[in-house]
Amino acid sequence: MKERFVKDFYEAEVGKNLRAFLMVKSSEIKLASNGKKYWDATLVDNTGELNCKKWDVTEDWQELSMLKPTDIIKIGGEVREYKGRVQISITRWRISQSNDNLNLGDFIQAAPEPAIDMYEYIVGIAKNLNDKQLSNLCLDILEEEKERIMYYPAAMTHHHAIQAGLLYHIKRMLDAGKALCSVYTTLNYDLIATGVIVHDIQKLNEMMANEMGVVSDYTFEGKLLGHIVMGIRDLDRRMERLGFDNEKSTMIQHMVLSHHLEPEFGSPKKPMFPEAQILHYLDVMDANMFDMERKLIDAVPGTFTEKIFTVNNVQMYKPKED
Repeated sequence: MKERFVKDFYEAEVGKNLRAFLMVKSSEIKLASNGKKYWDATLVDNTGELNCKKWDVTEDWQELSMLKPTDIIKIGGEVREYKGRVQISITRWRISQSNDNLNLGDFIQAAPEPAIDMYEYIVGIAKNLNDKQLSNLCLDILEEEKERIMYYPAAMTHHHAIQAGLLYHIKRMLDAGKALCSVYTTLNYDLIATGVIVHDIQKLNEMMANEMGVVSDYTFEGKLLGHIVMGIRDLDRRMERLGFDNEKSTMIQHMVLSHHLEPEFGSPKKPMFPEAQILHYLDVMDANMFDMERKLIDAVPGTFTEKIFTVNNVQMYKPKED
């Protein structure tokens, strides 16, 4: 049986049996409604990610519970479809071995641009802000967090959950924000750019990620506070040290506080000035576009993607090629 990649599972017919080396992104033994145990995992390579199940986990399959993120395993399974999503029912598996001669780069999902190029681009924008206090704030954070931001994702499972995903998210938002400022000329780009650079920066402390960009868990503070509250707390200290006045400090904190818009998503306040509203739109737009792009890459022209949970749980259509 030929070795495959994640993309091949999506292109295969239902009922097809395939096998592949894949990296564990998440792995958990769960209890089904019938009282039996099953294994639920997300497995990845650099072509995408795949949901896998092993139903009726018995004692001879218990080692599945020992798998952890970044483990590379060889799986064999049947392609199935569940609620519009491709799912693999596992029939065999084993841990990879040294004589498999695997290339780690084949398993890392990374941003499409080099991390150092994105970092330097973002630093360049921060340096050229007209408001020197805002420029100093952004540079203070970027220089302090340079090492980790080079590989950190922007999320654990959804948008930009890839190596250097946080940098990629920030860069695209900065570019989109500049484009909007050329249309809506009353907007203050310095405020928007600062909001973009700082809005998710505490994800570096909210999540525990390795250098491959894989998140193993949320931190203690991440679970109890979340990156929004952690961001407000950090910004308040930094801006006091940098001599910000109360108005400017409060406006920057409000942008971070309100960028998720709704209380159920972590924002107790809605955006209350245009730049804060634009920050929210930029964040949602880039997150949704990323998730749509990822799914459409795998889709066959003339067909629909599986349902995309983060985009109103709808299927996206990929036009036929000319």
